[in-house]
Amino acid sequence: MITGSITGFVLPAQAQQQTKEVMQKVEVTGSSIKRTSAEGALPLEIITRKQLEAAGIVTAEQLIATLNVNGNGSDNLASNADVTTGAQRGNNGASSANLRGQGADSTLVLLNGRRIATHGMKGAAVDLNSIPMAAVERVEILKDGASAMYGTDAIGGVINFILRKNFQGIQAQTFADLTQSPGGDINRVSLLAGFGDLDSDNYNVLLTASHSENQALRGDQRDFVNTFQPGRGLSVDTRGTPFATVFATSLGNTILSNKSNTGPLWPGSNQSANAINILNLPGAAGCNSVDGMSAYDYRLWDQAASRYACAWDTGRAAVLQQSVKNNNFVSRATLNIGGGHQVFAELLGSRVEVAKSFSPNQVSPGSSFPVSSFYPKTGAAYDMVFNAIAAQIPSIRSNYGLPIAYRWRCMECGNREINTSTDAARLQLGADGQIGHWDYRAGLSRAYSESQSTLGNGYHYTNALASALGSGLINPFLLPGQKQSQAALDLINSTSARGVVLYGGKTTLTQADAALSGVLWTLPAGPLMAAFGTDLRREQYSFNGDARVANARPAILNAPFDDTNALPTVSRDIRALYAEFLIPVFKSLELTVAGRQDHYSGFGNTFNPKLALRYTPVEQVLLRASYNSGFRAPSFNQLFNGVTESPYSGKDLVDPATCAGLKADSNKPGCAVITPNILSGGKTSLGPETAKQASLGLIWAPASQFSMNLDLWEIRKENSIVAVDLNTLLQNYGLFKAQFIRDASGNIVQIDQRWVNAGASLTRGIEVGASANGKLWNGKWSAGIDGSYLLEKKSRPNDNAPYGSSEVGRYTYTGDLGLRWKHSAYFSYSEGNWSSTLTQIFRSGYQDQVLPGVANGLIAPANYNPDVKSYSIFNLNVTYNGFKHLSLSAGLKNLFNTDPPFAINYDSNSGAGSSWEPRVADPRGRSVTVMATYTFR
Repeated sequence: MITGSITGFVLPAQAQQQTKEVMQKVEVTGSSIKRTSAEGALPLEIITRKQLEAAGIVTAEQLIATLNVNGNGSDNLASNADVTTGAQRGNNGASSANLRGQGADSTLVLLNGRRIATHGMKGAAVDLNSIPMAAVERVEILKDGASAMYGTDAIGGVINFILRKNFQGIQAQTFADLTQSPGGDINRVSLLAGFGDLDSDNYNVLLTASHSENQALRGDQRDFVNTFQPGRGLSVDTRGTPFATVFATSLGNTILSNKSNTGPLWPGSNQSANAINILNLPGAAGCNSVDGMSAYDYRLWDQAASRYACAWDTGRAAVLQQSVKNNNFVSRATLNIGGGHQVFAELLGSRVEVAKSFSPNQVSPGSSFPVSSFYPKTGAAYDMVFNAIAAQIPSIRSNYGLPIAYRWRCMECGNREINTSTDAARLQLGADGQIGHWDYRAGLSRAYSESQSTLGNGYHYTNALASALGSGLINPFLLPGQKQSQAALDLINSTSARGVVLYGGKTTLTQADAALSGVLWTLPAGPLMAAFGTDLRREQYSFNGDARVANARPAILNAPFDDTNALPTVSRDIRALYAEFLIPVFKSLELTVAGRQDHYSGFGNTFNPKLALRYTPVEQVLLRASYNSGFRAPSFNQLFNGVTESPYSGKDLVDPATCAGLKADSNKPGCAVITPNILSGGKTSLGPETAKQASLGLIWAPASQFSMNLDLWEIRKENSIVAVDLNTLLQNYGLFKAQFIRDASGNIVQIDQRWVNAGASLTRGIEVGASANGKLWNGKWSAGIDGSYLLEKKSRPNDNAPYGSSEVGRYTYTGDLGLRWKHSAYFSYSEGNWSSTLTQIFRSGYQDQVLPGVANGLIAPANYNPDVKSYSIFNLNVTYNGFKHLSLSAGLKNLFNTDPPFAINYDSNSGAGSSWEPRVADPRGRSVTVMATYTFR
């Protein structure tokens, strides 16, 4: 017998809950019609508070990471912990949901069925860190488009966090998640108090407060973080090292160059030497004599002129889990005013502080550091460096006394830190009840999210640092065991820019909504139910860049200011009317018809329908199907961001007009490496993107002890708002010639990668699940699996291009990583006051990234494997409820201490990434969880 529209996480408790509620009239996510809880035409997953606690989940980001329906995008704090470029910039401190891989801005996140403000920094998606998880009663996840009910942007689906209501008593809870290896601990304490019973006292007041902390996990605290693995096709493309690497430069006369950046020739060869680290010269101590350094793999990066350079592992200096402090509170007062009417006021607030930390700054020849800043002859290490190089290249002896240009990783400057704080709040007033046989609800709310990013350690005023370096007091050539003098450290610290506000943003949402639902007519097959509603809202956004006085803004080395994106408050108004009809065609067949008319200021009207079928040919079988459309207006950032120019510093880019193979090869005419500026930013001419979705599903429940479900779904997007990635631009050069901006000599000087309405995408998949339960010994057991199989994921860059090859199981540096198969499985057993659950989380492998030297055939690493292995972890939790008022639980996460699989996740342009994939795996390793809940009633 089919009893509930629930698939996924841990099913038995959900099935029991539905049995109790089967006659209760409720409103579930995906419909505006209140009805008895029964299996619906849409795939809905419900996760209860007890299930979250049993899994050791205390943050919304942790929950989203376990959902198979969620894509594998760069939406979590680990993916944005290093240097970021393009669309990822400005994501400081935010985590987002990404259902079915359609993007965070196409996933609608609700709190108690209503919208909350998007993250203040970018204004495009809700920050999951602002969700008050300690007060959550359950989470409902609609795995289907819901534009006709909730808003045109609900393309990927809806996640509805529903808070506790009508609680009496006081409940205190403490939780700790402690890793076996150092770093990455998670702690939370919460207090819940409720007064009054709505049924007997006609009122209830609920108060909740919680504090949680995620401790930072550094890259050097995990052995699997190692970007020096050339035997597997991975090494770092950075020659800015703690013991500086000497460079040739065209800025002026230095020991390796005379107004030339090619460097001198090695004796007896035609090969120039433009990057030399004396530790890597023949007979020297070796690059690895300094912690974190190794020989630069010039073959992997096709840089023969850097044969004797060194590199430094940037991945070990980044944080794998950012430090997060989260304070949340919820207050709600509900009053029965008689006649079946209820009014309430709800106030929610949060403050989230996130500390981002990554590799120390690289000091290198360039416009920021003139010749006067290079290492002078008066420096203590000058003769050592000059003589070591001159012994190998005698031709430079005439340059003795000239300064030394170098790339230096300023370890004494400290890791670069960006601290982001976000304050968010929502005041919600509402009423609901019955007028005759009709249910109604109405609400008025005001919500905001305001973020600010501030520079911490590791950032220094450029001119002041350049002057300090030119003094010769600071030594970038310290041998192992040597330290900077106190005077040098004081000089570095005197140039610090700590405390400068980087930028900030604020979003504000004002909303009024009303809905009415009930029986319209009674048909032979049953009641024809209907819902009518309206949704009025104003969305506002502002962004500020450098907060310093305009004429007093000395440059700060590599600080990612976004002054070009400064934006005074902009807004848009959305007015919507919607209707939904549940039509009983036969007793075994229901048809749901819904439609929503929205008016967006600046974009006009859009109508989005939805059709859904529910058919039960026999009691044990349910067939369901749906079709709907969606519409997403561009975000304020996508419309109004200024144009940012970022130099491309990687060594794998070529001119597609002259190098048909797109493989950098300095010996092949037309295939030399190019380093143009990349343009990113907004366009006021952007239009909306549209989507069409369809699904077809089956549920089979031959007995109360077993059920299974299968849903086939497809989403097609047109006019997709994308910043076309470089590979796509290069591979489709004929379609995107206008994006390659050339100088008078025909050389590419800029590549325009700003947002465009470009082409289309197609995503198709199958979601499958099964559950079973029974009795064993004196207790009960249950088991289940919930999986997602990605059939297709492909896109085309514009309307004139065909769809590209499948993106399923293929590496992409940013955006969604399309894994073929994901599943969560569990086995639970309960007896008396004891219960336990064993779960497995599985993610399939994919084709790895390939670095230039391997792609060009210049090097064939002995242990290279083009495929990333699958990732699978097991979690165990045990709960005991035998004490009065007290519940205890303990667990082991990642039971077998499985490391993330090796993956080449390195970006040569920014120097970010390392040897694992944060979109797939959890870097924390094995951990112990303990939770104690004490309740007074």
